[in-house]
Amino acid sequence: RGDITGMQTKGNSRLIHAKVPLAEQFGYVTVLRTLSSGRATSSMEFSHYQEVPGQIAVKVLESVQGRVDLL
Repeated sequence: RGDITGMQTKGNSRLIHAKVPLAEQFGYVTVLRTLSSGRATSSMEFSHYQEVPGQIAVKVLESVQGRVDLL
């Protein structure tokens, strides 16, 4: 899940702009740095809230059902 919104080349570097759900970002930096032998960097900033697709909403609700620490 995510959309690439732009790409640029600056010297030997590639800059990729994308909109990606926060849930998909967990572990991304580790994979990116592993694939780039530690040379790549990543940054993110909040863009907007968006409704969660139905199947993902069901999974989220199932994962928190019965958890009293969320009350």
